[in-house]
Amino acid sequence: MAALGVNIDHIATIRQARGGREPDPVHAAVLAELAGAHGITAHLREDRRHIQDRDVYILAQTVSTHLNLEMAPTAEMVKIALDVRPYMVTIVPEKREEKTTEGGYPVREKERDLANTIVTLRENHILISLFVNPDINEIRSCAKVGATHVELHTGTYANAANDQAAMDELATLKGAAMAAYKLGLKINAGHGLNYLNVTPVAYIDNMEELNIGHSIISRATMVGMNAAVKDMVSLI
Repeated sequence: MAALGVNIDHIATIRQARGGREPDPVHAAVLAELAGAHGITAHLREDRRHIQDRDVYILAQTVSTHLNLEMAPTAEMVKIALDVRPYMVTIVPEKREEKTTEGGYPVREKERDLANTIVTLRENHILISLFVNPDINEIRSCAKVGATHVELHTGTYANAANDQAAMDELATLKGAAMAAYKLGLKINAGHGLNYLNVTPVAYIDNMEELNIGHSIISRATMVGMNAAVKDMVSLI
């Protein structure tokens, strides 16, 4: 059965809208874990638009499941990761103008730089996931550079225009997951997953964890974190 990693970035987005202390993403992480989340994900962006350094350091001390730190593979972020020592680092692309991550990291184009970064992080006992489009060539590059996991970008599936397009993309995700498994990589997935589309992805063979944020936080504003997380765990 796939596990659920709850991304708490959008709790921080609400906080940053006023520039105060509430709501606290650390508090949200505790509530998510109590409701049954199997892990907590937070993306420390270079522009600090939502999650802040303070959040990451406190999360590292308080998360009782596991902490997945999403980040760009920059010298600044690697330094923070080595200091914080999360359970896992997920390397993602970043563009300042985007509202959220729009696609997978171009691993094939960045193999040499990524390999050096991954060696550094793995030598410090941090698991490495690469957020990639469900492309077999990208997945081969993930194995080549020494990643332990891939996180398959599910945005195309989630935004499919109709049922047939969704089924086609689900087949692509299944093929990518099988390729990753054969290469010895563990498989996560995320982006755009919600209460209506999550179950088929959760049932992909060898799926380890689904990282979901926006839909859970959106529902939590209406029904509370406890119910929002429990409902998603049930669907998965």
